[in-house]
Amino acid sequence: MSGPPSQALAEHLREHALRTDGPFTLRSGRTSGWYLDARQTTFDGVGARLVGAAIAAVLPAGTTAVGGLTMGADPIALAAAMTQPALKAFSIRTAEKDHGTGGRIVGPVGRGDRAVVVEDTASTGAAMVEAVEVLTAAGIDVIGAVALLDRSEGTARHRLAEHGVGLTVLLTPADLGVGA
Repeated sequence: MSGPPSQALAEHLREHALRTDGPFTLRSGRTSGWYLDARQTTFDGVGARLVGAAIAAVLPAGTTAVGGLTMGADPIALAAAMTQPALKAFSIRTAEKDHGTGGRIVGPVGRGDRAVVVEDTASTGAAMVEAVEVLTAAGIDVIGAVALLDRSEGTARHRLAEHGVGLTVLLTPADLGVGA
């Protein structure tokens, strides 16, 4: 696979992660005739390298940490951190842990970090907004968000903008040869 990182990523996602044998129920509750099972790429060795390179290519200057809600963001954050050793990966639990060190944020991120929230597929932007809210409450500066695929037709971008966070989208449904 050659070409820009997002082109090679689109090829891998089309070949390994795109399902068109729906209907599928999305996190948003909507149904769709196609589904992107991005973990077929993000958990694959070749795919993870493509994901890491594509994310690294669009991170804002000064980014020190990447992550988001577990599970979709976890392999993306690790892949990006593997491409840039100074970058920290983190994960946000869906619920606060009541034992051990507690909390929702896992990993070497804290006050003073400049974080970018990542997600595999944005359907409404709700997961990214939740991640922004958790990080902001912990005193972590969120300087951007990146989605591998945005199928929200602008909804995710708008919801993040309401929190002062810009969204970078690597791919759209058209890049994968499917409709929104």
